[in-house]
Amino acid sequence: MNIAHLLRRSALLHAHQPAVLQGSDVLWSYGDLGARAAALAAYLHTQCGVAPGDRVAIYAANAPEYLEALHAIVWAGAVSLPVNYKLHAKELAYVLADSGARVVLASQALAPAAREAGAADAGLLVFGSEAYRAAVTHAPMDVCDRAPEDVASLFYTSGTTGRPKGVMQTHRNLLAMTACYFTDVDDVLPGDAMVYAAPMSHGAGLYNYAQVLRGGRHVVPLSGGFEPAELVQLAASVGQLTLFAAPTMVHRLVDHVRATGADVSGFKTIVYGGGPMYADDLRNALAVIGNRFVQIYGQGESPMTITALSRAQLADRNHPRWAERMVSVGVAQSMVEVRVVDASGQPMPTGETGEVVVRGDTVMPGYWNNPEATAQTLRDGWLYTGDMGALDADGFLTLKDRSKDVIISGGSNIYPREVEEVLLLHPQVREVAVVGQRDVEWGEVPVAFVVAEEGVSPDALDALCLAHIARFKRPRLYRFVQALPKNSYGKVPKTALREMLSADRTG
Repeated sequence: MNIAHLLRRSALLHAHQPAVLQGSDVLWSYGDLGARAAALAAYLHTQCGVAPGDRVAIYAANAPEYLEALHAIVWAGAVSLPVNYKLHAKELAYVLADSGARVVLASQALAPAAREAGAADAGLLVFGSEAYRAAVTHAPMDVCDRAPEDVASLFYTSGTTGRPKGVMQTHRNLLAMTACYFTDVDDVLPGDAMVYAAPMSHGAGLYNYAQVLRGGRHVVPLSGGFEPAELVQLAASVGQLTLFAAPTMVHRLVDHVRATGADVSGFKTIVYGGGPMYADDLRNALAVIGNRFVQIYGQGESPMTITALSRAQLADRNHPRWAERMVSVGVAQSMVEVRVVDASGQPMPTGETGEVVVRGDTVMPGYWNNPEATAQTLRDGWLYTGDMGALDADGFLTLKDRSKDVIISGGSNIYPREVEEVLLLHPQVREVAVVGQRDVEWGEVPVAFVVAEEGVSPDALDALCLAHIARFKRPRLYRFVQALPKNSYGKVPKTALREMLSADRTG
């Protein structure tokens, strides 16, 4: 089944109900949204030559057009390729080339960067352009038949080996994810609204399918992103507001509400994930905003669907292990199995730390054109997450560390290897190691330990990073050292670097 049938169904069943809002203003009903998606799908097929299975990229910040583009692509039987709009043009170029994208849909502000990355060669359609206006009024097509195991979306992770990998998400994966939303995260009731304050290219966008299925409203803030004052205003004017937020966003929202005394009754649910929520921050959030929080833990390889910590579990302060549960990531979602295993893949005893593995209908079939990485990550039917954790006797999973050394800053993944490779392009840099340091605002920020010849400045290294990778990935601090610590295997133990940072902060 093509997941586009969810919109087709709601366009018939909820034709006159509001679907897409910009700020508090209704732009399109569900009938309108379905018609525009069907027209854009037909335009991609007849005018751009998009065939079933072709990849179509979206390179844009949050915008009303983003939603119709996502659905139009799968409506045409193609594969959506949502690209992080913060990526550098060189990074975008790699994703477009590796995926073989046939067409790129881009916002006007990002169209120049898309052209620089080679999007014009693939075919570029810019939101708001004359061509785009023609596309959404084209004669429509019906939903293209697709099998559940066909790929619906291609999501590129940041690469632990310096190159991102394309996660293949099938129609079955996304439909199972949507079912898990209702059973494990939240129900969608008449009048509910999802506000897209986090990037629609990531988890926030994936949650659109649950809202579409139930005829919920989709709200794009006028700012296009996360502004606490704007969200509070939207909660009051739109009401029944749900959002997905990184812990750093939750922290900022809580600070704003505490400082202003704002009314939070218009917020229904705040789903948080994408990084660690520290215990003190969560206590403050519950005290200031109330029992409106749900935590999810997932990866692109099992999108939004490994574990969940429900609002009931977060609110159950009378439970004898509430403090332990609060800092966990909850229990396995209903359509997956979760284990903690040792290096040989054998289950660990209760309470013991090992690698978190998961299997079920939400798990990807593999990485795009990357059988080696697929074989490393999918073993004996299980997805090896690279995260270390422990399960308690009741099935609650507590994450201990990230074996892949990923830095999660403001909800975005930064893999040290790709930053290190860029810094090593400087001819006077001999060695470098990048680690994450806890930060009140961003959760974590990257810090680079650099062994270099005299005369290398942080400004020069910053300029090098800005020329090759996204701005948010560049180190916030450069520590120039005589040598990096090494273990007996000649490897840099990054735990030692983190301890050095911790000692510096304590001092």
